Amino acid sequence: MPHPQGFSYEEHADGTVRITHHGRPATLLRAPRSTRFLAEVAAGDPQLVMARWTGNYKRGNERTARDHPRNGGRGRR
Repeated sequence: MPHPQGFSYEEHADGTVRITHHGRPATLLRAPRSTRFLAEVAAGDPQLVMARWTGNYKRGNERTARDHPRNGGRGRR
């Protein structure tokens, strides 16, 4: 699974946090969620934390789903 990249965040004076992915808005967090997010970013890998908070991360089952017959995989003939 590739490491997430391209995420950044901006902390605003009103307590909100805006997370972007490759310069495009991904999500906006308001207190108290923004406070929890900032604590997690300080404690762990910021890119991985932002990917998880935005829901933009790989789950490890993409190859399995791609190969399923229902999705036009190799098993379908």
